[in-house]
Amino acid sequence: MAGVWRVGVTAVAGRMGRALVQAIVAHPELQLVAAIGRSGAAYLGEDAGRLAGVQALGLPVTADLGGALADLDVLIEFGPVEAALAHVAACVAVAKPVVVGTTGFSMNQRAELENASRHIPLVLAPNMSVGVNVLLAFLPAITAALGDGYDVEIVEAHHRHKMDAPSGTALALGRAVAKGRGQRLDEVQCLDRNGIPGPRMAGSIGFATLRGADVVGEHTVWMAGTGERLELTHRASSRLNFAEGALRAASWLRGRAPGLYDMQDVLGLKGLTALQ
Repeated sequence: MAGVWRVGVTAVAGRMGRALVQAIVAHPELQLVAAIGRSGAAYLGEDAGRLAGVQALGLPVTADLGGALADLDVLIEFGPVEAALAHVAACVAVAKPVVVGTTGFSMNQRAELENASRHIPLVLAPNMSVGVNVLLAFLPAITAALGDGYDVEIVEAHHRHKMDAPSGTALALGRAVAKGRGQRLDEVQCLDRNGIPGPRMAGSIGFATLRGADVVGEHTVWMAGTGERLELTHRASSRLNFAEGALRAASWLRGRAPGLYDMQDVLGLKGLTALQ
């Protein structure tokens, strides 16, 4: 299998972990060589393919990332924040590239990832979907063209098990809107309207969060002007689209220099500032 890019997946028993295994099995140029699970979990030792609902791969799930790193070319990380940081540090120690889809990092934790990217190529993206990233690329131009007279609200919905709110994607959309307006998101974001907050602050960017059942992910940028409203919506019906994006990122990292990259880099969308 010369030329095959050898991939490791963490949090392999999770929703995204299982989707990643399914996508890798179907990919002609990628091979799953490491399936990493949580220490002490009951599924350790199970076949990674069977765990993901596909054919047996002869690859048992292990909690020993350190022992698996020598056999892989790139790691894909979708685990919890603290675990993700530990896994990235392990990759730095052996100079292995990594794709990070975990969300919910604090500013200090993001700084840790930025420091790691000085030593290894690292793709960090709150959303691996191609559609979402196309929206992120063009949103600054759209909001700049609309001007300050349009109120912007971002509404997102996810399954009941999601830990962070607003979602990393919602915040990325907010940053894209703020960029188009020449603002800083942390200075204009409105995350809470409980009580009697008074009239809407001009120029603010509001967020609304919905959680329920098995919703994969929905995001709407709601732009309301006098007499009209523009809504841009992305709905994910399957986690496989996120998995395919992550695999695209993993393949793109082959031969890259150390640095902090995102899906805009992977998709060649950097530098787009206006609709063509």
